[in-house]
Amino acid sequence: MSSLSRIANDIPKTTISADLAQGRKRLDSLWNGVIPGIVLVAMITAVAFSARNVSGFALFSPMILAVVAGMIYSNVLGTPAHARAGIAFSQKRLLRFAIVLLGFQLTLGQVVSIGAGGVGIVAATLGATFLFTIMLGRLIGVDAKLTQLIAAGTSICGASAIVATNIVTEARDEDVTYAVASITLFGTVAMLGFPLLAPLLGLDQHAFGLWAGASIHEVAQVIGAGFQNGTQSGEIATVAKLTRVAMLAPMVIALGLMARSKSNPSAARPPMPWFVVAFVAVVALNSPVTIPAEMKQAIVLATTVMLTMGLAAMGLQADISQLRSRGLRPLALAFCAFLFIGCFSLMLVKLI
Repeated sequence: MSSLSRIANDIPKTTISADLAQGRKRLDSLWNGVIPGIVLVAMITAVAFSARNVSGFALFSPMILAVVAGMIYSNVLGTPAHARAGIAFSQKRLLRFAIVLLGFQLTLGQVVSIGAGGVGIVAATLGATFLFTIMLGRLIGVDAKLTQLIAAGTSICGASAIVATNIVTEARDEDVTYAVASITLFGTVAMLGFPLLAPLLGLDQHAFGLWAGASIHEVAQVIGAGFQNGTQSGEIATVAKLTRVAMLAPMVIALGLMARSKSNPSAARPPMPWFVVAFVAVVALNSPVTIPAEMKQAIVLATTVMLTMGLAAMGLQADISQLRSRGLRPLALAFCAFLFIGCFSLMLVKLI
């Protein structure tokens, strides 16, 4: 008898059966837990991408449409209990990985290309808007976590910043949905209205590009407004906006430090989420390394899909009755933040 046969005969059959049963149990758990939720989120994501082909919806990013579709589904049909694990996976793991992939859309050379004055305008506008929104939120009595989400979405990069900030602030899903909805509303107003104001304000393409990139909320909205005013304006607006995206990392780190000091100063948990470190590392890698255009397009698409899935998951867990309970104060806060970032950045562009 060969040595392999002797070893096989020495293994108890009960052990093999137990291992097979355990493996089957894990597969059943995976299927009944994570996979149904991911499938549901993927279906809503597909609806969001398809809806952009409908007249009137092309102005909105698939991320925004996914939030709305998820909310409609959960509040009309209800979210199945067996899908919750997969929804939670999409909301947390996929979103964090997508934020890391955002780093492939930015290089340090792009930041330098808008000049020290441009970087200064972006940084000053971001900081001033964030502080203004936080202070005003406290003054008018808006919940602190919701205020932070609106501040991040307005000052940095819309829905992506809200998602990243929420990983630190841990606000309720309804707060995230409310913040995304309000930021989308006023970002859309800026995208449509700012190009009409450019000639009235005497802004050339370079100046308008800086203004749009420093003040409009979503990346897609910045691109839409920028290129509507000319190619040079669109390119400068895109770079200025991506520079704001790069500032997402230090902002989240700062919020993490604040949250840690308030809750438990001696906590062993590091204040810097792993995805922030990975985001910075990807930007550093993307700067000296030239990624083939086809691969970069694939990464951008994958990033958009995962962000959309994450926001669809948030929509699935949002309760409209809870949104109504927040009232109009958060919406008024988002509106004031929108006015502030537009006026403050315009003043700096004019001065510099």
